[in-house]
Amino acid sequence: MIDTENIVLRFAVTGPEAEDIRSCLSALYSIREGTQPLDRAFGLSTEFIGKPLPTAQNELALEIIQKTRIYEPRVSVKQVLFESEAENGRIRPVVYVERSEGDE
Repeated sequence: MIDTENIVLRFAVTGPEAEDIRSCLSALYSIREGTQPLDRAFGLSTEFIGKPLPTAQNELALEIIQKTRIYEPRVSVKQVLFESEAENGRIRPVVYVERSEGDE
């Protein structure tokens, strides 16, 4: 099972905006799409749930990349990896972000 409640953010951004960007990404990744009254597209879709694991991982990774591009243009997703937690059988997404080109 993919653990979307505990997405790990690996952050290669420094400077005065770093904490604001981290906070914005944490909010984006922790909210389910469709639950924000003024922006129903905000948050991550859960349509990948119940699909075969490789398909679910690909769909979630694509969702994270697209939503980051839309809602936090100051950074871009370099890659999304998945770490297995043997003790509880969960798979945790690890998102690597860096400052976007032209946003130096």
